[in-house]
Amino acid sequence: MPQVPIQIQLSTLPDNPGVYQFFDSDEKMLYVGKAKNLKKRVTSYFAKNHEYGKTRVMVKKINRIKHIVVPTESDALLLENNLIKKYRPRYNVMLRDDKSYPWICIKKERFPRIFPTRKLIKDGSEYYGPYTSMGTVRTLLDLVKSVYPLRTCNYDLSEEKIAAGKYKLCLEYHLGNCKGPCIGLQTADEYHRQMDDIREIIKGNFKSSIQYFKKRMKALADDMKFEEAQRIKDKVQVLENYQVKSTIVNPKINNVDVFSIISDEAYGYVNFLQLSHGSIVRSHTMELKKKLNEKDEDLLQLAIVEIRQRFKSESKELYLPFEVIVEPQLKVTIPKLGDKRKILELSERNAKFFRQERFKQIKILDPDRHTNRIMAQMQKDLRLSNEPRHIECFDNSNIQGSNPVAACVVFRNGKPSKKEYRHYNIKTVTGPDDFASMEEVVYRRYKRLLAEEAQLPQLIIIDGGKGQLSSALKSLDALNLRGKVAIIGIAKRLEEIYFPEDSVPLYLDKKSESLRIIQQLRNEAHRFGITFHRKKRSKSAINSELVSIEGIGEKTAQELLRSFKSVKRIKEATIDNLAETVGMAKAKKIYESFH
Repeated sequence: MPQVPIQIQLSTLPDNPGVYQFFDSDEKMLYVGKAKNLKKRVTSYFAKNHEYGKTRVMVKKINRIKHIVVPTESDALLLENNLIKKYRPRYNVMLRDDKSYPWICIKKERFPRIFPTRKLIKDGSEYYGPYTSMGTVRTLLDLVKSVYPLRTCNYDLSEEKIAAGKYKLCLEYHLGNCKGPCIGLQTADEYHRQMDDIREIIKGNFKSSIQYFKKRMKALADDMKFEEAQRIKDKVQVLENYQVKSTIVNPKINNVDVFSIISDEAYGYVNFLQLSHGSIVRSHTMELKKKLNEKDEDLLQLAIVEIRQRFKSESKELYLPFEVIVEPQLKVTIPKLGDKRKILELSERNAKFFRQERFKQIKILDPDRHTNRIMAQMQKDLRLSNEPRHIECFDNSNIQGSNPVAACVVFRNGKPSKKEYRHYNIKTVTGPDDFASMEEVVYRRYKRLLAEEAQLPQLIIIDGGKGQLSSALKSLDALNLRGKVAIIGIAKRLEEIYFPEDSVPLYLDKKSESLRIIQQLRNEAHRFGITFHRKKRSKSAINSELVSIEGIGEKTAQELLRSFKSVKRIKEATIDNLAETVGMAKAKKIYESFH
């Protein structure tokens, strides 16, 4: 059958909810997406110019469109997630999380054992989890075993074998860690009653266990069995202490899943907290790699489905930062204040900490990815047409109007390129005029780069507000560079970012990496300029001290400094030593002026 043109494929799409799949000419799946209205959503790919380059490339490759109609948009969400996991299309979000997680297994046996495992065997046993760390599993099992005596052997404890006396008591019984079901000292009913309590503890509900032990403790005390009552009391305290440590919100918040998301240009980070009776029983953060500049809503939708499936969550309520489409049986709450808002903020903090840790790891293990991410973020934050791989920053220094100088520092890929730093003595400006000085130095810098046919920066940063920025723009106009090189000003007081011909400044997040790099450039330019200025003032002061001596000119002063290295050594020198450099007549004058 001949290939049907794309426009005809689009015209036959239904208006129903569903999932669409894009294939290239080699029948490789490019992308899977969901839609409330298949026709509108798929047609939109071909009806507009996409700002994001990868989307443009993908659309050019589409050769065939396949679709699956489903009853509702939430059904489309579930199907989309399953297809992405199965086929891993090139342009879909990548879920970076293929770990094997630990579970707690309650073995299907007459006297069930409880132990950690990473393998799920379909033999009727119960599995709780998965947990995000083996440490959490061990802590829970230690708690359970400190409260309830359980068997650890793997014997077949059938009624027949126990009655036949096949087994003997082991060390665990004598240590008080087991009640001896192997020889009939503990009934199956009693053992299963404590397993019911253990299931509740694993779920985060300590209430029934604590109530049971308190009743037992009171009964033992009434029977004057104080030692046994004390042992029960110790178990109650263990449970209560653990509950206090794990309860961080209102205990009424029960059976709830909390999701939050933070993202940058390339990745999204979704944190998941599972709550039971005010306790966090699970925490997990997933990294999602963007392929087509997906929105936070798209990433969160996908992550909710994937994480709930993976951790087999049965919670019926979700706390989310904003509305997204979820399964219809789920209740969605967007907390605004109170305990619910606090737990959502805790989830957001966990996502941010995870992101920071990933950044630190990537900076060490994959510096190129780290640089690419920062450059992409700066391009977005500063509304630039290109990534600012080459940035130059200018600063003026004229303390009390003396020795006016300027500095230009250069950053490449977000890092200082110190060999390209330049100092400038201000030549055409008299007195302390920052605006005119900025105009001069910017003109000199780029006139030279143009003359040498050197590479121009993608971004120029001017240390100062609207006044200094306007002065720098005059120089770019004179060199016909306006619009060819991006330029901004940064004012010190509130770190406002000024753009040409825009009186309203931009305020970047104080913790953003874009602002941090701009501040680093500004501070480096200031440091470099101040260092040069101090050298000039110091040299000027030394020269003036020698030149003030009658008969000693600037040339003689320079000769003396070359020979003696400092004014202090000149003062300490004898007439004969001075005469070797400047002759006896001048040596006498210098010696007499200092003595």
